[in-house]
Amino acid sequence: LLAAGLLLVAPLCAAFYLPGLAPVSFCEEGEESEGCKSLIELFVNRLDSVESVLPYEYDAFDFCQDTEEKRPSENLGQVLFGERIASSPYKFTFKKQETCKKVCTRSYDPGNSADKSKLAFLKKGMQLNYQHHWIIDNMPVTWCYDVEDGQKYCNPGFPIGCFVTPDGRVKDACVINSEFNKKNTFYLFNHVDITIMYHSGKDENWPGARLVMARLRPQSYKHTDENNLSCEGPPMEIPGEFTNKLNLIYTYSVTFEEKNNIKWASRWDYILESMPHTNIQWFSIMNSLVIVLFLSGMVAMIILRTLHKDIARYNQIDSSEDAQEEFGWKLVHGDVFRPPRKGMLLSVFLGQGTQIFIMTFITL
Repeated sequence: LLAAGLLLVAPLCAAFYLPGLAPVSFCEEGEESEGCKSLIELFVNRLDSVESVLPYEYDAFDFCQDTEEKRPSENLGQVLFGERIASSPYKFTFKKQETCKKVCTRSYDPGNSADKSKLAFLKKGMQLNYQHHWIIDNMPVTWCYDVEDGQKYCNPGFPIGCFVTPDGRVKDACVINSEFNKKNTFYLFNHVDITIMYHSGKDENWPGARLVMARLRPQSYKHTDENNLSCEGPPMEIPGEFTNKLNLIYTYSVTFEEKNNIKWASRWDYILESMPHTNIQWFSIMNSLVIVLFLSGMVAMIILRTLHKDIARYNQIDSSEDAQEEFGWKLVHGDVFRPPRKGMLLSVFLGQGTQIFIMTFITL
């Protein structure tokens, strides 16, 4: 009967994707269709730092803002992890290369108290090494760089900037460029080179292309003329002492590469392979299992010894005796049927959900 039921249900089955995990196809501008779009949106997440326990939303800093900001619905895991995803002004057209395109300009006047506080907060973020977290097509945009032993490390975030202390100590990301060497100076990463790789659907049964990788490289450029941007030259320096008017121009460049050897279903593999700390920690798992088994064994031994003593004591009682005082585990039945004190108050609490709320609060 079970086999017959499965045979009847089989024709009704169809493949499906979990919400948020369905692949999205992209095509060139002018070739859009119902299942294919040309606009690639970049979303920003909250900024965090290993040197601070406080995360900040993207809007807390004076970065370029999206004029029509929208926030996608987050799942329970994202909410619990404190993610705050929002849209950004970085928007690309599939297969359309951009070089040194301006996003926005931020001006700061030392005579304006609001500008001073905004710039001071930006400097604080660079000093504490706060990291951006960008997302393209539900995939983190990674910053990959070479480390020792010829290995490559990919970080799903990149810093706001870096800082050189008054005594000349180069901190954090300032080590990547020898030009970051001026004392008591902040270097802002106001430009990003973004590379988006895609798997073409020419030989597949779906239209357009699917994104399989997104990488960026943060850069610092001092743009002198916002009408003639070149993304070359000296880095964007922010002096420790804010005395002169300052203009910060944010720009980006984007390129597209075809990568048909990477399938959409395995597009996260390159991130996991480059992070050694994501390997399964077998020692920690075995250690936890041994501790759980040891503690469970101790509790089981205590319970067995107690029950064994009670049963042995019951067996020694003369069955001819009419009344015997109950003891040991037999007292449990009396506790089960004993009415609680102020039972009406307890029933009201249960009916209103207050007791559940109090227990949840105490447990947390």
